[in-house]
Amino acid sequence: MPNRIDCCFAALRARDETGFIAYIGAGDPTLEATVHLALALEEAGTDLIELGVPFSDPLADGIVNQLAAERALKAGATVCGVLDCVREIRRRSEIPIVLYTYLNPIVQFGTGQFYRAAEAAGVDGLLILDLPPDEDVEPHAAAIAHIRLIAPTTPRKRMESICAQGAGFIYYVSREGVTGAQTSVSASLGQSVAAIREFTKLPIAVGFGISTPAQAAEVAQHADAVVVGSAIVDQIAKAGCASDLSQRIRSFVEPLVRAAKGRAQ
Repeated sequence: MPNRIDCCFAALRARDETGFIAYIGAGDPTLEATVHLALALEEAGTDLIELGVPFSDPLADGIVNQLAAERALKAGATVCGVLDCVREIRRRSEIPIVLYTYLNPIVQFGTGQFYRAAEAAGVDGLLILDLPPDEDVEPHAAAIAHIRLIAPTTPRKRMESICAQGAGFIYYVSREGVTGAQTSVSASLGQSVAAIREFTKLPIAVGFGISTPAQAAEVAQHADAVVVGSAIVDQIAKAGCASDLSQRIRSFVEPLVRAAKGRAQ
């Protein structure tokens, strides 16, 4: 069966359209709410969802996503719970789902067992923040794509080796540092994305710091997909367990999607 990520980007290419990827922390504010949020994001036009697996020491994340992970853990989220959440989403949607995680939760779960459980639940890809491609020697489910990260500081030779081991799409971290909203897009973004394209035919998604429709539209000029995370997570934090949480997030995301896809009004 073709990976949903590959099918998603093939459909986007056929429509000559930039994809929109939304990140939310699984279990924030609850796992049940995460299911509803994922469906609302799809209704808003999101093409692919990244679910952050809550972890106590998320070194690559800024304060907004750190607090989301903390809230999720306090609410009782576990790796098993996140996989159940994916399974519940799969009952109603075929939207591609990537788990954004650190290696520790996978190892604690049991690497082989985790891959089998993730594949069975309907996970399409893994973005493991602290696992360099060279160290990724454990066998894993062929149906699950390992999304590789490239940073502004990545040398060209290293870039080539990372791309050679990529699948699904390449995630370009548009700035140095941790996740979090920024006031502007890097002036060198176009040049950096062009350099990556020399080494891969995979789609290139750009994230870290994109928080406004104007920024999404600017990034869409260079990327195959725009990733927005912290800005959405911040809105979830402000809304908490409000009864209209899903509708609030849908309303917040819709202008970002329109901008990324060149439909801004």
